[in-house]
Amino acid sequence: MDEDIGDAKQPESVAAVLKVFAILNALGERSDIGITDLSVRLAMPKATVYRFLQTMKSLGYVRQEPDSERYGLAMRMFEIGAKALPSPDLVDLAKHPMQMLADATGETVHLGSLIDSEIIYIHKVDSRHMLGMYSRVGRRAPIHCTAIGKVLMAWEHPERRDAILDGAEFKRFRDKTITERPAFLAELAQVNKQGFGEDREEFDDHIRCLGVPIFDRLGQAIAGMSVSFPTFRFDEARAPDVVKMLQKASRDISEKLGCTNFPLKSPD
Repeated sequence: MDEDIGDAKQPESVAAVLKVFAILNALGERSDIGITDLSVRLAMPKATVYRFLQTMKSLGYVRQEPDSERYGLAMRMFEIGAKALPSPDLVDLAKHPMQMLADATGETVHLGSLIDSEIIYIHKVDSRHMLGMYSRVGRRAPIHCTAIGKVLMAWEHPERRDAILDGAEFKRFRDKTITERPAFLAELAQVNKQGFGEDREEFDDHIRCLGVPIFDRLGQAIAGMSVSFPTFRFDEARAPDVVKMLQKASRDISEKLGCTNFPLKSPD
């Protein structure tokens, strides 16, 4: 009897779940959005969108700005997402070393992890300067033209790396973007050899990044950490010092995650 009732309701229930996740995905792509925009974007009646939003708001997953009445994701969504990280303690363990890096360099520091065939920023410390790299926690970025993406791939198991790259789009973002898989694999070999990765204005105009991986107790690269510079503040001669600071921070975090054989070599 109960199974028959469940079967009868399943199509409607599945449709409702799909609508909820469509709304959450739309909210994740915009920091704030109104009901009318959501309705048009998702091809849903405004009354339906409103009903779902109010329910998600009451549960603490969605927030509503009191002045504009626009909606956005609440921190509870981030709390749930953080539990899906390779190590739930990763962000907490990285906060202090990242702040120290930001204080020492004056620049934006990112922590990123792999999701599908992209990276996702899971924590950041902003630059103290007015001009810095635009980013936000939860933003996705490609693996083939970011320092974090490169270090995660350079220390990935070859079979898994191949599977990840099979799903990657080698899209050209800037003149210096690597767009061919063989060239990217050659870049990864160099990254692994030198112990750090670089983004040489490959993703964003006028932005240089240096990055290193972070390892867990099994010696697997589970995240990457980078420092991002506007090109006019990037000093090539100082880059080895920045890499050493990054590697020191990575060693600190990795050891707290249980890594006993830290594999990175300092730059010459």
